[in-house]
Amino acid sequence: MERKIVTTSTIKELKAKGQPLTMLTAYDYAMAKNIDEAGVDMILVGDSLGNVMLGYSSTVPVTMEEMLHHTKAVVRGTQYALVVGDMPFMSYQTSEQLGLENAGRLLKEGGCQAIKLEGGSEICPLVEKMVQAGIPVMGHIGLTPQSVNQFGGFKVQGKELVAAQKLVADAKALEAAGAFCIVIECVPEALTAKITELLTIPTIGIGAGKYCSGQVLVCNDLLGMSKGFTPKFVKKYRFLQAEIVGAVSEYITDVRQGNFPSGEHTFTIDEEVLEKIY
Repeated sequence: MERKIVTTSTIKELKAKGQPLTMLTAYDYAMAKNIDEAGVDMILVGDSLGNVMLGYSSTVPVTMEEMLHHTKAVVRGTQYALVVGDMPFMSYQTSEQLGLENAGRLLKEGGCQAIKLEGGSEICPLVEKMVQAGIPVMGHIGLTPQSVNQFGGFKVQGKELVAAQKLVADAKALEAAGAFCIVIECVPEALTAKITELLTIPTIGIGAGKYCSGQVLVCNDLLGMSKGFTPKFVKKYRFLQAEIVGAVSEYITDVRQGNFPSGEHTFTIDEEVLEKIY
């Protein structure tokens, strides 16, 4: 069946049909091309690229220029999926004008079709202005990584009554402000189910259980591209880190033993030409 280009309208239609939505992160051309070919609905160029691609300890140091650089690459590798660019820390918090300008840059220069930003009721006036300016907005509540220093670490959010009520209020406020979708991160499953039931727009969960309208994972986590700590909510569908290290080890051995390159990997020249070289 011929695939169609996914738009924000498509996302609403899929939600209305009850079809679960799929979203993955990608940070470069090659990965975007692969997951787009697989048929994912949305690709998020997350500021998690700070951890995954740039080796930062958090998303806080990520800049607009870094986000634009990676967003452009992902867009070049995408034909069908809706590409969402993440607004990095302090690209929208200091003023609404700055937020509008930077969101506009992600669409104009980065080439994505929507932006994502973290926060609840406090950012809704900005969300309204973005939507009025023609910028599709994806919200993000729960564990918002840019606020990790305020939270005192990466912790499940909304477990206490006041915090749970605020998440519900934030989700409703973002919908009213015009967000077309909301990411909910590290929130108890039952609370996420309640929020999803209360909204008409889709919810995308990460560590938020199965009762969202869809799910998102970091592609490198899904593929098992590294060793070390793995969040509870991650399912590794492959373990490529060992495969990559194994392949490179074989290459090193082949080169050192003179097995690579072999005849099938080399080019030839006519002997007559070679004899005339002096």
